[in-house]
Amino acid sequence: MRVLVTGGAGFIGSHVVEALRTRGHEPVVLDVRTDPVADVRSPGAVRDALSGVDAVCHQAAMVGLGTGFADAPEYVSRNGLGTAVLLAAMAEAGVRRLVLAGSMVVYGEGRYACARHGAVRPGPRAVADLAAGRFEPACPACGADLAPGVVDEDAPADPRNVYAATKLTQEHLAAAWARSTGGSAVSLRYHNVYGPGMPRDTPYAGVASFFRSALARGEAPRVFEDGRQRRDFVHVRDVATANVAALTADSAAGSFTAYNTGSGTPHTVGEMAGALASAYGGPDPVVTGEYRLGDVRHITADSSRLRAALGWKPEVGFEEGMREFASAGLRDG
Repeated sequence: MRVLVTGGAGFIGSHVVEALRTRGHEPVVLDVRTDPVADVRSPGAVRDALSGVDAVCHQAAMVGLGTGFADAPEYVSRNGLGTAVLLAAMAEAGVRRLVLAGSMVVYGEGRYACARHGAVRPGPRAVADLAAGRFEPACPACGADLAPGVVDEDAPADPRNVYAATKLTQEHLAAAWARSTGGSAVSLRYHNVYGPGMPRDTPYAGVASFFRSALARGEAPRVFEDGRQRRDFVHVRDVATANVAALTADSAAGSFTAYNTGSGTPHTVGEMAGALASAYGGPDPVVTGEYRLGDVRHITADSSRLRAALGWKPEVGFEEGMREFASAGLRDG
């Protein structure tokens, strides 16, 4: 199968390209990193790249937190307009299979349960609470402590920053394209992806990259809040094989399906920092109590639907992955 991989020279995209090649497919890369005119927002560049293509794996995006609105036009342009241009060109070219790099950020906060009120969805955390070190969200009905759980794909979307809003927009566009053309679209909602080739010290890098960069400078990783935020850290090679599984699976015409893509094993940010520092040889992490507005407290995945539907399962365990990542090379930007 000939597959166009947008963003194929990036962190996750390059691993998808390698996974496709390893399994006998022919990846075609469209990425401004390797060709400045190969912008997914350029109709001409996209039309040319789609020539002879059987499917598209759409990894190109502007990533990061996007807490303010100063950069909102750029996020919307790259993620919203870029996806719309790609889908319009696919409709014209008759390419009817799409796999989208989705994100867990579309959920906002994760799943919580109150002993009195059952499943609840707390609102954004207040600045006063964060500044006072009260990091756990409280029950919106009674203010009691909540127990965090895992989020499945049926949870309502609640994007809480600009980036999250554009990732949800990409899914809506993909669903509309599938209905209109009879194509099939899959969104893999990535959780916290890490591994070799992560960008170092950029505003858009994941927390694992910041910790790894600090260790390389001989500095202690700085852990925000109290370090007890729960996340699902999934290795980039496992994410790449999930993309291949989604590209090659049977899909109904006109369908859109979202799959959580995580390891299925939650860890706290503090645990991740400690495992990485230990594998690197120190220094030990420092828990700072600092916070970022727009961050969610807990978000972990139920990835059982992806496992059941596509026969995918993660192969790289947490400890093994952190040992590898401790010595892996990072990329600039």
